Amino acid sequence: MRLAGVSGVRLAPAMVRLAVWRKAMPAAMLDRMKVLIVDDHPSFRASARRMLEADGYEVVAEAATGAEGIRSAIELGPQLVLLDVHLPDIDGFDVAARLSAGEAAPAVVLTSSHDGSDLGRLVSRSGARGFIPKSELSGEALRRMLDDETTA
Repeated sequence: MRLAGVSGVRLAPAMVRLAVWRKAMPAAMLDRMKVLIVDDHPSFRASARRMLEADGYEVVAEAATGAEGIRSAIELGPQLVLLDVHLPDIDGFDVAARLSAGEAAPAVVLTSSHDGSDLGRLVSRSGARGFIPKSELSGEALRRMLDDETTA
């Protein structure tokens, strides 16, 4: 069976067992958004990378600490930083504030495995575009958040 707009199916590694539908890349997506993932859990970084790349994002780097994340953001200039709230060295809110203060600041989206209902003021004070729980993270959720911010 062939689906319109689907150029092929790629299967994830055997341990994951997910089918990832690859859609033909629209012309507007040829200049893909560059993303830096900052999270201290290697398994989350790997899963987020696979999911974002399947959704058309270009993951330029991963970092396990806030300091590595800041260094990578300065060196690589990503357009988006997906940033865990809880990092081993620097609080994710502080990292977001530092990244958002720059001249060519990337969009920062905070994430956590915990519910974000009690983080509202911390997120807004950090300069981040918003918060997405890890369980709800998707390329589409990021697009909606970034689109909402640019149209607001």
